[in-house]
Amino acid sequence: MAGVKLIDLVKRYPNGFQAVNSINLEIYDKEFVVLVGPSGCAKSTALRMVAGLEEITDGQILIGDRVVNDVAAKDRNIAMVFQNYALYPHMDVYKNMAFALKLMKFPKEEVDRRVRKAADILGIEQLLDRKPKRLSGGQRQRVAVGRAIVREPEVFLFDEPLSNLDAKLRVTMRAELTTLQHQLETTMIYVTHDQVEAMTMGDRIVIMKDGHIMQVGSPLEVYNFPDNKFVAGFIGSPAMNFFSAKLVQVEGELAIDTGSFQVKVPPDYYDAYGSYKNKEVTFGIRPEDIIDALPVDSRGQWEKLVATVKLVEPLGAEIILEMKSGQQRFTARVDPQSKSRKNEEVEVFFDMRKMHLFDSETQKVITRN
Repeated sequence: MAGVKLIDLVKRYPNGFQAVNSINLEIYDKEFVVLVGPSGCAKSTALRMVAGLEEITDGQILIGDRVVNDVAAKDRNIAMVFQNYALYPHMDVYKNMAFALKLMKFPKEEVDRRVRKAADILGIEQLLDRKPKRLSGGQRQRVAVGRAIVREPEVFLFDEPLSNLDAKLRVTMRAELTTLQHQLETTMIYVTHDQVEAMTMGDRIVIMKDGHIMQVGSPLEVYNFPDNKFVAGFIGSPAMNFFSAKLVQVEGELAIDTGSFQVKVPPDYYDAYGSYKNKEVTFGIRPEDIIDALPVDSRGQWEKLVATVKLVEPLGAEIILEMKSGQQRFTARVDPQSKSRKNEEVEVFFDMRKMHLFDSETQKVITRN
């Protein structure tokens, strides 16, 4: 197995458009890394460059210790699973999985061993004689993964492989792919636009925007300590609430003034935020850090305000409230036993120890150590 290293990687098209903007990333051996971002952020382009399916304009790609810029895709010892599975409709499952090995002139006995081993790992032994048209979406996905496994590559590449599956099956396949990665102990690079997939599957996730890497870290690192407003808003569902605000001093205390309400900053954040006093900032707080009933055992710094409930979305294990205070709208994720009702005025509480402040000009987080 091997790691992958991207060094100052650039992709520029003949019309001058630069899709990938000098990205640097090291993916370690046996690591599961997820590239995530909105459509058009160049995550799939970067993956295809690793695969050898897109030409590199500038920079280097290393697989293991080997620079592969000029190495043909078939010689890179990687395997790729595509969004549309790309199964041969006229071949049964066995032949689909065996096809690449036969092209590589593997002995018949070795081909059979590898195909049956992969089928056993994926639980599709009973499907080997079926044509793709007789398979469900999840079964086709397993065959596509099996076709990659039989090659025993150094690196697996996945390009949005679950996007064609229904919601329930996606959850199942997420767990299966994660288990598979641990079982095979191999390096996997996975592309998705779904931040829930990224959070649940990756050892590390790479958040991309407009061909740039915005942040790299473990799922909890990027969730709890976003580097900038884009990452903070992209990771998390429902998304983080943002308020254009001003940091002001009120009776010797720092407060965030949104124009519709004020909330006090925890005193031990003063050193970090003090230099932004009387300046425009962006105040961010996640929906789960806004509640409509103060807990008995309260360890946060809770700031109270009155808001009107505009929409109630019961989801079983939780309730999503769309709320408005003055001209400011925000989302809260509250306990399923909440008594808040549409069009009612209620008290809500912000846990200010979970707040984030962002520089209004650079959009970077103001770190508080």
